[in-house]
Amino acid sequence: MANRIRESLLGLLLERSGSFVSGEEISRHVNCSRTAIWKHIEELRKEGYQIEARPRSGYRLLYRPDRVAPEELKPHLTTRRFGQAIRYWRQIPSTQPAAHEWAREGAEEGALVITEEQTQGRGRLGRMWHSPPNNGIWMSIILRPPIPLTQAPQLTLMASVAVTRALRQTTGLDVRIKWPNDLLIEGKKVCGILTELRGEQDHIQYVVMGTGINVNVTSDWWPDELKEKATSLAIAGGHTYHRVELIAAILGELEQMYEGYLTHGFEPIRILWEEYAGMLGNVIRAFTPQGEVTGEAIGLDATGALLLQQGDHTLPIFSSDIEV
Repeated sequence: MANRIRESLLGLLLERSGSFVSGEEISRHVNCSRTAIWKHIEELRKEGYQIEARPRSGYRLLYRPDRVAPEELKPHLTTRRFGQAIRYWRQIPSTQPAAHEWAREGAEEGALVITEEQTQGRGRLGRMWHSPPNNGIWMSIILRPPIPLTQAPQLTLMASVAVTRALRQTTGLDVRIKWPNDLLIEGKKVCGILTELRGEQDHIQYVVMGTGINVNVTSDWWPDELKEKATSLAIAGGHTYHRVELIAAILGELEQMYEGYLTHGFEPIRILWEEYAGMLGNVIRAFTPQGEVTGEAIGLDATGALLLQQGDHTLPIFSSDIEV
C-alpha cells in the first residue's frame, strides 16, 4: 500500500513538475491523509528528491535523482504486462535468484525484478558481471512461454534482438549482436543477456531472463582486464542517459517481440538477428564441448544454431564460447 501511495504521489509531482500542487489535491489523488503525505515526502527526500514545501501553496518537485524504482519507471511504461509488477531493491546480490524465487511463488508473466546495484552479478557460464550502483540496468523478467524445452535457446536470441532495437532507437548508437547473448559497440561489450529456466520433461515452468547493461558506467569501475573489453552507453555516446526511459523502451520492444515470436515463430527473429549481427562474414573460433572449431559465421539456422562455413561444409554450433 505504501509503495502504491508513493508511486501515485511522485507521479503527480512529476506530472506537475515545476509547479506547486496543494496538499488537499495530493490527498484526494492518493487517497490518504495530509500527515501521511508529509511522511511520504520525507521518504522521497531521503532517496535524493528535492521537494519544496510552501504554506498555502503545497509541494513542488525541484530535482529528481536517476533511480529505477517503480514510482520512476511506471509512468514511462507503455506495456500491457511487462514491468507492470515490479520488485525493486536498492542493492541485491543478483536479480536472477530473486526472480527465480518470485516465479516459484507464482509471479505473473512479465513480472520484473530490478535493482540499483548487484554485489554478486553473474553472467553466462557463472562468470562475474560487474554491476556498480546507480549506473546500469540490472534486471530480470519472468516469462512463461508455451513452447517446448528444445526451443528455449531461441528466447535469448529474441531478447538480444529486442534489446538491440530498443538501444539503437533510443541512443542512436550502432549496437551489434554477438552470438549467443552479448551486445557490442565497436567490438566492446555493453550488454549481456542470461536466460535460465525451470522445466520438466518437455514442459517449461518458467523462464528468468536477466539483462545487464552498462549505461552510465565509467571505466574506473572495471578491473584492468575488462577495460579493453567493455564499454558503456555513456562512454560510446559521450553523455549520460536516463535509465528508466531506456528500460521502458526495452520492455516495450521485448513485449512486442515476445508476442510476435509466440504468434509467428522464430523465422522473423532470425531475419532481424542476422540484420543486427556484427560477426557475420568473419572467421571465428568456437570453443564447443567437443573441442575448438574454426569457420566463417554465415548466419543462423531455423533453430537458432550459429552456422559456420568450413569450405564446402556447413557446421551448426549449438553451445559454445566464440572469438571473432
